[in-house]
Amino acid sequence: MYLEIITPEKKVFAGEVRLVQVPGTKGSFEILHNHAPIISSLQEGTVRYITNEGVEKTVELNGGVIEAKNNHITILGEFT
Repeated sequence: MYLEIITPEKKVFAGEVRLVQVPGTKGSFEILHNHAPIISSLQEGTVRYITNEGVEKTVELNGGVIEAKNNHITILGEFT
């Protein structure tokens, strides 16, 4: 899967990942390979992702949106 994490100022991350976990406004959820298409709002919390090399990374989110379709995930948000 390809993940892009974008703020109004810059691109925080772009690359291949195995897993993405986000704080949805109705509860946190994970996106794995071949996830059904989704658009969701995100609340304040931690975005966690694991790269294809197995490295786990996190970023703190103040809120935003996520779109996942055809193994391409885009997170637009404000980060601390």
